[in-house]
Amino acid sequence: MKMKRRTALGGLALGLALTGFSAQSFAADVTLNILYNLPGFTKFHQPLADEFMKNNPDIKINFLAPAPGYNDGQQQVLRAAVTGNLPDVYFSGYNLTAELVHTLAPRKQITDLAPFIEKDGGQAFLDKNYSPKMSALGMVDGKQYGLPVNASSPIIYVNAELVRKAGGDPENMPKTFDGLIQLANKIHAQDAKVSGMGYDINLWPDDWLWQALITNQGGKLVDETTKTVGFDNEIGLNALKLARRFVTEGGQNLLDWDQSRQQFGAGLTGFIFSTPAHVQTIEALVGDRFKLVTSTFPLDNPEKGGVPTGGNSAVMLTQDKEKQDAAWKYMKWVTGPEAQNVIVRITGYLPTNKLATGPEFLAPYYAEHPNVKTASLQAERSLPWAGYPGGDSVRIWRTQRDIIGTVMRGEVTPEAGLKQIVEQTNALMK
Repeated sequence: MKMKRRTALGGLALGLALTGFSAQSFAADVTLNILYNLPGFTKFHQPLADEFMKNNPDIKINFLAPAPGYNDGQQQVLRAAVTGNLPDVYFSGYNLTAELVHTLAPRKQITDLAPFIEKDGGQAFLDKNYSPKMSALGMVDGKQYGLPVNASSPIIYVNAELVRKAGGDPENMPKTFDGLIQLANKIHAQDAKVSGMGYDINLWPDDWLWQALITNQGGKLVDETTKTVGFDNEIGLNALKLARRFVTEGGQNLLDWDQSRQQFGAGLTGFIFSTPAHVQTIEALVGDRFKLVTSTFPLDNPEKGGVPTGGNSAVMLTQDKEKQDAAWKYMKWVTGPEAQNVIVRITGYLPTNKLATGPEFLAPYYAEHPNVKTASLQAERSLPWAGYPGGDSVRIWRTQRDIIGTVMRGEVTPEAGLKQIVEQTNALMK
């Protein structure tokens, strides 16, 4: 496909997304019922489906009402499995896909994508489109059940003026947490009203940022052999010690993520950790108050460390051969470079298809929006956003979060906090 064709196609899809255009229904031979999470994602799902149907008039995409969130979608699909009314394609949250596979695979209600990948060139197809760590986001037990669609790993939002005033370089932030805490301490020392940093793990709605404190050190959430907590060691203890140091040395205020974002936008925090999906929101909050830059997440273990990747992969649930072929076409499209060009521009996420960063797609956009580009620099660091055995990950995080909060407030020592987290997490996994 020539460059002009690709650019025009990506531009057309983006235009459709921004204008809310909906294509007319097509007379189709196959109808795919598709479920995705988060109603806000309609702004890219629908126009991409319209473009797909225009190029594949024999296939109709029928979206079911989107689930409010990943946990809701998971429960909806598991209930549908019992009634035999599953969607044909589902966009599964990375941290919940293993639970989905382990429930549906024994019932032959989810499809291993290996035969479809093999028909398209096997490993060469995967290597052309996805980095190994990105394709691994859709793998469970060594099998490729999903293709990655959305990907989000935590980045740092930096108040360049406060960092420079403290003697730091906002374009070259420290690469370890220890270095970042030292910088935050200097920022806070300049003005007691200014928080040095914000790592809002104490009230974050899920365990994404907590996992990041584990995985950046090369640790694991769960021991694969014993199926118990995998950070009952120096890595887990260091994670809690860091959380406490964010407050005692980094001058962090214990706020929720929205309050923290507002405080940062007001120029009262040196730097905060958050999702790349917030780039446009934070840019609007900052306005021309100060120069905003973004930076990659630190790695305390550069060789083995990585960052947990939020988002979802498209999984195939239909067992009908004709629908499977149609679903594979659609899944390739939505994870392809043209579609990723649209999704990234709308959401700020990092592209899951490595071709999408090229000059025909996102390269010009990244040149104009460097704060968005930062997330793409972490593609090679991407690790699966893990879940816990037993399907009780949400309750586990809420329990862990309460304990982490007591550690950050100084009510419990990191050592005592780790013991509580390990005991209660292992109990909930049983």
